[in-house]
Amino acid sequence: MVVRGESRPAAGPETGPAVFRSAAEGMRAATFRPEVLAEEMPAPQRIAPYAAALSAEVTVGDVDVATGRLILLHDPDGNDAWGTVHGLPGTFRLVAYARADIDVEHISDPLLGEVGWSWLLDALSGHGASHVAAAGTVTRVATESYGGMAEEEGTAQIEIRASWTPVGTASGDLDLRPHTEAWGELLCTAAGLPPVPEGVTVIPSRRGQRGA
Repeated sequence: MVVRGESRPAAGPETGPAVFRSAAEGMRAATFRPEVLAEEMPAPQRIAPYAAALSAEVTVGDVDVATGRLILLHDPDGNDAWGTVHGLPGTFRLVAYARADIDVEHISDPLLGEVGWSWLLDALSGHGASHVAAAGTVTRVATESYGGMAEEEGTAQIEIRASWTPVGTASGDLDLRPHTEAWGELLCTAAGLPPVPEGVTVIPSRRGQRGA
């Protein structure tokens, strides 16, 4: 992801123009599966004039199986590297990170990267999160133990780093709730959680709390 440098720290979600505050509120309004705990976190500085961020963990049986971050960047002047929205340089950019444990035997699958990237695109499409200029990487990480630790089993993880520019209406309205919920779905898919069966309703979790 390429962004324009900024000489001052980024302002948080409680400050900035109304369009940024509204976008950040859309992130806060997102709901997730009960396994997901999402909380606000300090946003990175000097990447864009305004920024907000969420972190999340996916827990199954008291075991953390995935973790991630979602960062919202806003530059009122627009950034050419963020693609074009309604004929103008994009003024918002979402940056996502997801890391999950996977079975060691999957680490050598030549299609793992392609499949991991499809998880993100499918989640965005499934939630109706319109976007342009998606870009990212999928990394596989394997750990093996030797010497005095040779008896420990190897581990493997998949890391997905991505960014995309959300597209709102021509009048400027932008709802980031679908994008945020798509990120939550990406975390669950990467962690290997099965989709919720059709017709089954779960009590969703919201920012800072889990559902039952």
